[in-house]
Amino acid sequence: MTIATGSNPTPSTSGSTRRGMLRSVLAFFNENRLLTAGVLLLLALFLFGYIGAQRISPKMADMGAAPLNLRPSAEHPLGTDGLGRDMFAVMVIGIPNTFKIGFLAGAVGVFIGAFIGLFAGYYKGYADAIFSSFADVMLVIPALAILITVSAYVRVVTVEIMAMIVGLLSWPLPARLIRAQTLSLRERLFVEVARLSGQNDLEIIVLQILPNLTAYLAASFVGAVSSGILAAVGLEVLGLGPQNIPTIGRTLYYAFNYSALFKGMWWWWGPPIVTLAVIFTGLFLMSISLDKYANPRLRGSTRS
Repeated sequence: MTIATGSNPTPSTSGSTRRGMLRSVLAFFNENRLLTAGVLLLLALFLFGYIGAQRISPKMADMGAAPLNLRPSAEHPLGTDGLGRDMFAVMVIGIPNTFKIGFLAGAVGVFIGAFIGLFAGYYKGYADAIFSSFADVMLVIPALAILITVSAYVRVVTVEIMAMIVGLLSWPLPARLIRAQTLSLRERLFVEVARLSGQNDLEIIVLQILPNLTAYLAASFVGAVSSGILAAVGLEVLGLGPQNIPTIGRTLYYAFNYSALFKGMWWWWGPPIVTLAVIFTGLFLMSISLDKYANPRLRGSTRS
C-alpha cells in the first residue's frame, strides 16, 4: 500500500500565509506613514465618488436638472450652480473623471519615458545623444503652450483624448530619470554576470535592470499623475477641456465664467478647490515617501 504525501498546503498553512502577508502590508504602511496618509486622502475621494454615485442620479449633473443658484440644503447638499446642476452630482461625476485623466496621462507619460530612458541609457552612443537631445528640447518648450495649441485644433475632446494629449507631452522628465539610473545599473556586476551567462540585451533590460527601477517608476508615476491633473485642470479652466463631461477643471471654468466668486456663490467654486487641494496633498505625501526609496541618500535620514 502506497501512502501519497503531497506538498499541497493545508488550510491552516494557507491561513498563516495570508496572515503573514497582511502583517507585512500593515507593517509597510505603518513604517511609511506619509505614504499611508496620501493613500487615505485619495481613497477618501474615491469613496466619496463611489458612495455618492449610489445616492444621486447622474442626470442631476446635467444642465437644467435642478433650480438655479440654490444654497446648500438637505435636498441639495452642495447647492446648485447657475446652470441648474446639482453640485453634489457634479462632484460625484467630476472627481473620477479628473482622476481618470491624471492616471491615464501618468501611465502614458511614464511608459513612453521608461521605454526611451531604458533604450538610451542601456545602448548609449548615438541613441542616447538623439533621445537626450530630443528630451531636452521638449523640456525647454512650454508644455502648456503646446497643450493649448493642440487642444484648440481638436474638435471633440473627451476624457481619454485629454489624457492622451497631456500624457504625450509628459514623458521627458521620467525619461531623464530612468536614463540616468539605467546608465548606472548597466555597469553593475550583476548585469555583467547576466551578460556572461548568455542573456541577450532584451533579457538583461527586462529581467535585470527593470526590476531595480521599480521605486523610480513609482515615484515618476505619482509625479506624472500630479502634473497631468494640473495640466488638465489648467486647460479646462481656459475652456479647452471636455465640453459636456463634468470635471473639476470644467466646474471651475463655469464658476469663473459666471462670476460665482463675485456673486458670493462659494458652494460653486469651493468644493472643486478643496478637492484639488486634497488631491495634490495626497499625491505630494506619496511622492515624498516614495522618494525615500528612489533616492538612497534619503534612506535613514527621514521617517515616513
